[in-house]
Amino acid sequence: MNSLEDIIDKLSESLLNFMPNLIKAIAILVIGIIAIKFLRWIMKRIMNRNPESDPTLIKFAMNILTWGLRVILIVMVIGALGIETSAFVAVLGAAGLAIGLSLQGSLSNFAGGVLIILFKPFRVGDFIQAQGEGGTVMEIQILYTRLLTPTNQVIYIPNGSLSNGNITNYSKEPIRKADLTIGVGYNSDIRQVKSILKRVIEMDKNILKDPEPVIRVRELADSSVNFQIFAWATNENYWQMLSDFKENAKIELDKEGIEIPFPQRDLNVKYLQEKKS
Repeated sequence: MNSLEDIIDKLSESLLNFMPNLIKAIAILVIGIIAIKFLRWIMKRIMNRNPESDPTLIKFAMNILTWGLRVILIVMVIGALGIETSAFVAVLGAAGLAIGLSLQGSLSNFAGGVLIILFKPFRVGDFIQAQGEGGTVMEIQILYTRLLTPTNQVIYIPNGSLSNGNITNYSKEPIRKADLTIGVGYNSDIRQVKSILKRVIEMDKNILKDPEPVIRVRELADSSVNFQIFAWATNENYWQMLSDFKENAKIELDKEGIEIPFPQRDLNVKYLQEKKS
């Protein structure tokens, strides 16, 4: 009975001795969480004051800062509890090495994300084509980049493969050039066709006057004379311009009786009359 009381007394004494460290650790944890939120708010305001600040860089930097401060806070809380932090840091380093070896792909994606942020091959809001997928960049995360396709599908591409592969950024320049082909029949007047196509271009407000559009004969194909049209438009109006030009070209060519050839085949059928023997 005395031994049980002694154990309870020792536990009570140990708990009383540990209470100051526990209270200190809880206070550090609460103050640290508030301080991290405050530092995030300060850093975000400082970065947003610069008109040239990239929203993608701001968000990426905020994520790195938050996780770094959280690790420091955990070490401080453990130290406040009376645990030897040097041993904990050593264990943390060993665990980090083991995790790093097992997550080499994730580390590659992290490095790819850093490269994307530094060299800026694209930004949030750009329309890109990469890894066989195309869409608008919605978010550049630490490990993945999130795209939204024109058909409203969300695609996540690993930053490692994204940074090491070919990327086509359709939004990098403010204007885009369309390379269009219109075919007409061989019996058409070339000068008349050029005049009609020029009129179609002048009708379209989305086609820029500078750079100047180009109309020329591309090739004499098997069944058509193919005209090549270079037309420029802003990124916002590009797809609408493509659709309007094709529609208006068909309407105007039909008005003038210009034939747009289509694949066709002539069949010659011979009837053989069997002779009765």
